[in-house]
Amino acid sequence: MKVLFLNGPNLNLLGQREPDVYGRATLVDIEDKVRKHAKALGVEVDFRQSNVEGELVDWIQEAKGKFDVIVLNAAAYTHTSIALRDAIAAVGVPTIEIHLSNIHAREKFRHKSLIAPVCWGQISGFGQKSYILALEASINVNDLKKHT
Repeated sequence: MKVLFLNGPNLNLLGQREPDVYGRATLVDIEDKVRKHAKALGVEVDFRQSNVEGELVDWIQEAKGKFDVIVLNAAAYTHTSIALRDAIAAVGVPTIEIHLSNIHAREKFRHKSLIAPVCWGQISGFGQKSYILALEASINVNDLKKHT
C-alpha cells in the first residue's frame, strides 16, 4: 500500500510559525514519525510540500494509479481552492483531509472546507498526531475501497 502525503502553503514553516497553534515540531519531525509508523505497518509513504497551488494539483493528478490514498493538509487552500477540490474529484484516489489545529474552533473563515465534500474524511485538531491518525485511516480507507 502506498500513501501520498501532500502539504500546502506555509507548512514548511512548522516549528517556527505560530507554535502556540501548530506546535513546535517541524514538518521533517512529523515526516520522520510517520515514516517510522508506516514502516511498522508495512505502508510506503511519500511526503511532499509546496506553497504553489498548481503544484499540489499536479501531484494529485499524478497520484492516480501510483498511490492508494492521498493525505492532504491543504492548509489555507482548504478554504479557497476549487482547483484542489476539482482535482481530488477528478482522479478518484481516496483522499483524507487533515489539519494540525481544529479549524472549526478557529476564525470563522477557516470553518468552511471546500475540499471536504470530495474527501473520504477529515482529521483535525490533534496536532502532529493528525498525521499518524491519517496514516491509520488510510489503511481503513484502502480496505473499504477493496470491498466496494
